[in-house]
Amino acid sequence: MRIACAWSVSLSGLEGSPVQVEAATGQGLPKISLVGLPDAALLQARDRVRAAISGAAYEFPKGILTINLSPANLPKNGSHYDLAIAAAILAATEEVPSEMVKSTMFFGELGLDGNVRRMRGILPAMLAASRAGFQRVIVPHGQAREASLVPGLTIWPVRHLHEMVDLMHGRPIALAPETCEPDEEVDQQPSDFADVQGHSDGKWAMEVAAAGRHHVFLHGAPGVGKTMLASRLPSILPDLGHEDAIEVSALHSLAGRGLESGLLVRPPYSDPHHTSTMASLIGGGGRDIRPGSISLAHRGVLFLDEAPEFGSRTLDALRTPLENGWVTIGRVNQVVRYPARFQLILAANPCPCGYSGVVGKECTCPAMTVRRYRERLSGPILDRIDIRHHMLPLTRAFLADSDEPPETSVQVLTRVMEARGRQQYRLMATPWCTNGEVPGSYLRKHLPLPEDLGPLERGLSNGTLSARGVDKVLRLAWTLADLEGEDRIGTGNLRVAMLMRQGELARVG
Repeated sequence: MRIACAWSVSLSGLEGSPVQVEAATGQGLPKISLVGLPDAALLQARDRVRAAISGAAYEFPKGILTINLSPANLPKNGSHYDLAIAAAILAATEEVPSEMVKSTMFFGELGLDGNVRRMRGILPAMLAASRAGFQRVIVPHGQAREASLVPGLTIWPVRHLHEMVDLMHGRPIALAPETCEPDEEVDQQPSDFADVQGHSDGKWAMEVAAAGRHHVFLHGAPGVGKTMLASRLPSILPDLGHEDAIEVSALHSLAGRGLESGLLVRPPYSDPHHTSTMASLIGGGGRDIRPGSISLAHRGVLFLDEAPEFGSRTLDALRTPLENGWVTIGRVNQVVRYPARFQLILAANPCPCGYSGVVGKECTCPAMTVRRYRERLSGPILDRIDIRHHMLPLTRAFLADSDEPPETSVQVLTRVMEARGRQQYRLMATPWCTNGEVPGSYLRKHLPLPEDLGPLERGLSNGTLSARGVDKVLRLAWTLADLEGEDRIGTGNLRVAMLMRQGELARVG
């Protein structure tokens, strides 16, 4: 019996564990056994690898072949183990040096002709390889740039099984230049706040939301500008820090989105359609659990347009991620946790036809239909929203030249970054960076409160504020103070925050 081994990685969410791929050949009738808790896609690797090795004119074992994926109790899924399995088999048949193979990590799916194909999650896989102490990694050609985002690794890209064999023998290979495939989701013309005419109250509400990372609920008639305003929120958000950029990029890599242009340094924006399933929004699947839209919006913006049209169970599933910034997805054989700390922007019409209470329009919906439509957004979800803003139709022709040109995103971003800087200085001894993340206990015990708490006490006594609502108002008040350059919140900040929380604010000042 001859035994050889190679290495790959098992991914569970963003966490990766090294997997030793062992191949043992022996005498007997031809038989291939793949053990070690593989899923259906991985079981099919037996046929893919055999065809690839034979198609590349290498010897495939004619007797008993046993392939073991260790540790055996760790669930393994996906097709990226193909190249590691082929390397272990070729080492067992002495086609490649076994010492070289067992000190290398391999990633890539094999075609029947021996071509090496791309895989999802190459960035978190490289992070796992680096943590495990490996220095040499073989990846599919076209993913070397993404793999090289992790420092300290020697990346060898290959296009075919022949090139992997040549590398193991120390023979040079001709490296063709990698081409970057354009990302279809990248907007070539970034949206700017200068495109929004009027709606000064709405733009101010979004500025406050950006400064403190607050959730927003926009409601108003169709075409009033809710989507335009929400889609421009990322343009006034600061760039991601290095650690956040790696985490966000790893999530997008798991979703199969290429990172050929480098780490994602801008806050992501996700706007799923209201027909999206819970699995696509929250994350899930069978054994191959993928991140959902809320995780792809991590450290960015999740915009749910026509929010009442989403399923009630789907919306209610947002409660826990909104509170703790994580989503945990459980299956029989594994539990996966994805980060999901996003800014939620909800948008809704006043009724199904969109014209209930709109001046100059006639609503055609029965009263009970309007009530049911509004009740689709449950109280627990709305209670987690910091800012509620009703958008009114414009009162003048926005096509005409305005007296004062609207502010650009760069101008608004300057104020947002100044406010963020004050928050980071105030919270430097804590694990939080923005007001929207600070727990209520820390707000009440460690940060100074205004002397007059009358607005909060009246809100609690008349039922317009919940205990969570008090914390939301305090966070908003701190953001308002930061935008004004103040070191503590005043009663005026508290009152304005109360009005923003209740959706009754026409811009003050």
